[in-house]
Amino acid sequence: MAIETELKLHISPEYLQRLKRNPWLRSLSATRARNLKLYNVYYDTADLDLHRLAMALRLRRVGKQFLQTLKGGGQVSAGLHQRNEWETPVLSEQLDFNALKACGGELPHGVRNRLQPVFVTDFARNVRLLNYDGAEIELCMDSGEIRAGQASCPISELELELKSGSPQQLFKLAQALLDIVPLQVEHTSKAEYGYLLFSAAKPSVSKGRFPPLKKSQSISSALQSLIGACLAHVQSNVPGALLKLDKEYLHQVRVGLRRLRVALSITQRYRTDDELSALREQVAKLCIELGRSREWDVFVTQTLAPICTRLPEHIGLREILSMSERARKKQHAGMESSLASPEFQRMLLRFGAWMHGEQWGGEETTLEKFAVEILKKRWKLVVKYGNALSGEDAAQLHALRIACKKLRYSIEMFGSLFAASRTKGYEAVLAELQDILGTLNDIAVAHRLLNELDNAARHDTLALIRGWMEHDYAERVTEFGKAWKRFVEQKGFWD
Repeated sequence: MAIETELKLHISPEYLQRLKRNPWLRSLSATRARNLKLYNVYYDTADLDLHRLAMALRLRRVGKQFLQTLKGGGQVSAGLHQRNEWETPVLSEQLDFNALKACGGELPHGVRNRLQPVFVTDFARNVRLLNYDGAEIELCMDSGEIRAGQASCPISELELELKSGSPQQLFKLAQALLDIVPLQVEHTSKAEYGYLLFSAAKPSVSKGRFPPLKKSQSISSALQSLIGACLAHVQSNVPGALLKLDKEYLHQVRVGLRRLRVALSITQRYRTDDELSALREQVAKLCIELGRSREWDVFVTQTLAPICTRLPEHIGLREILSMSERARKKQHAGMESSLASPEFQRMLLRFGAWMHGEQWGGEETTLEKFAVEILKKRWKLVVKYGNALSGEDAAQLHALRIACKKLRYSIEMFGSLFAASRTKGYEAVLAELQDILGTLNDIAVAHRLLNELDNAARHDTLALIRGWMEHDYAERVTEFGKAWKRFVEQKGFWD
């Protein structure tokens, strides 16, 4: 068994041809480039049992030779694909289960007799072995298509596979290539696209989950897996957000970035360095920009739309709604430009290089003690801001909301280290408090956005909207008092 370590990058066909001719890239080549024609048939059951077990069985034809490969397990972190791989030559274009067993590969029980071809990847590959900064990296430039029945989708991508050296060098090489042509970090493999075609499944929003942690795990390993999960959450939803497939994609990009921001803050408590500080600052700027677009989203859909529905003939309200829609579209255009930019892709690649750097290690305490320390500090901050509240001060409520959000994300990150029976009730009470504070903040933001639209001609209409919001605000303040009492009565599950 071998472990395949590679970085996948999407590239437009016209830029793929430009890259092939690049003199700098040619200067890195240890051998002459080879051109191959690869025809791959993927096998699974009709119910995709292998796919559900994160496995893939492939039979590849290269010229007159055949290669059988079983992949399974592994992970994708910061765009880096690492999977276990059992590969062996076979005599013909038929699966050879004896050869698979001989090389250590094993199929799940009951699958063998139900296997069938499910999709094909058919592409030309330009292969170069590069010597880059002390690492040996195989660069594959792939162009072709994936087919499942009558459905198909194009292939145009780069694969950087590590042959020797550090995974960090894959990301550094990708950054250098990004200086030559536009590239996007590819979170989805060819096989995953093939399964989507076969099942005729529509792309779905990724809600993102933190991986379960173990008490025996090192702090470094835990933080890397948490950050990797946040990055995967963001990356998997960006394409859908840019294509405007569903508004939930953009929401999940925001959630992923907010979680990433908290994970980086926690990491900085453990160990800091210049690159971490720079990445944290870049993520913070993105959060602010996407937060601005969310403000207009909430204002239009949750504040103005219900009022306009109840007063459909009100000309002033329709004018305010129209102006707000224009402001909303402007914010979205700026946000989409940021997510589609080379700078965003460079940030992802920098994260990959940083996460595989040498700054990790040097444990001084256990993961559980570290987690308890983080949770206690987050909790104390919530209590501090809550006890300092004077009336309904918007700035103080906002500070309390942010502290609650950080505590909730921290619990989600480290909660697997504690018994579920201890965390579930605590999270529910905290979530209720956070939701109320979120609504109060949305109303405060709506007042600010109304100020941006204010003029004498619209004064009466804006006063109508403000009056409507004040009624909702008063109800939420009452709810907040009860929720805060329930929260402070909760005993910390980490004690």
